[in-house]
Amino acid sequence: MNRCAAIQMASSPNISANFLEADKLIAEAVKAGAKLVALPENFALMGDHELDKIKAKEADGSGPIQSFLAAVAKKYAVWVVGGTIPIAGNDSNKVRAACLVYNDQGERVARYDKVHLFDVNVPGSDEVYRESDSIEPGIEPLVIDTPFGRVGIAVCYDLRFPEFFRKMGMEILIIPSAFTAETGVAHWELLLRARAVENLCYVIAPNQGGFHLNGRKTFGHSMIIDPWGVVLDCYKTGGGFVSAEIDLERLEKVRSAFPALNHRRFF
Repeated sequence: MNRCAAIQMASSPNISANFLEADKLIAEAVKAGAKLVALPENFALMGDHELDKIKAKEADGSGPIQSFLAAVAKKYAVWVVGGTIPIAGNDSNKVRAACLVYNDQGERVARYDKVHLFDVNVPGSDEVYRESDSIEPGIEPLVIDTPFGRVGIAVCYDLRFPEFFRKMGMEILIIPSAFTAETGVAHWELLLRARAVENLCYVIAPNQGGFHLNGRKTFGHSMIIDPWGVVLDCYKTGGGFVSAEIDLERLEKVRSAFPALNHRRFF
């Protein structure tokens, strides 16, 4: 078994301060035995304005945020799923919300660009989000083989689209997020547990959690869920982390006894 962790932050517009917080929490998770840590969406920057991420965008393969992720992975000899960071895309006025994965040598091994963009008016509030104003969508899912199992990567709003996950063939879903307080209280745990149960997989869900300097409030409740939908650990609000053992032998026993994945029909 391997212990994995989900880091929870309440990121600010100050990238350097966010680096310090992420480094501290990664160190604590590694001290607790984590071999893989996952950061939340927008871990390095929760700007005052949606377009701030364009000012902070990096070329693919170089830049201070990418250097930080590679450095902490190597320093702590831990796999790092780097939340999302703004990577230059095809449109100079937008970015890709890229989730980068680094192995325990600090080498980048994968990149996923967020596919589903959060363009909504949140019911029951005056919150309006238009991610497509500043983000280009990705075009394909990502599943990679790791020492911890077969890992699928998704980001935040992707969670609401169950069809996105059905052919991934993953044993672990990692979904960095920045769920709003309003949508989080209504749907966060419900959706995470549903994805775990219907795909009979572990779910590692690092979330932003708390009040941000831009006035936004995120839901927190970062959690790790087992293939039967049991919440193994949850951290409610503020900075911290959750961790749990990923037991692939148990996963295979569950899938063997309850072979719902073999009964799928695609039309």
